[in-house]
Amino acid sequence: MARITIEDCSKVVPNRFDLVQMAAIRTKQLMKGARSLVSSEENKEVVVALREIAAGFIKPDYPTEGRDDE
Repeated sequence: MARITIEDCSKVVPNRFDLVQMAAIRTKQLMKGARSLVSSEENKEVVVALREIAAGFIKPDYPTEGRDDE
């Protein structure tokens, strides 16, 4: 079993607050039955979410400068 660390995830999401938010949202999705993007091997949902982020399957969606959605 490979250990997931904050350093693994920070390569994809440099802001730790964004990382926590992303992991929480993805964990809730997995708990509601969303399909895992990585092999779960009986890991808890939060570990699966962090593995998905570290692998680059889940990426932050930052708004672009000057974007006009209205």
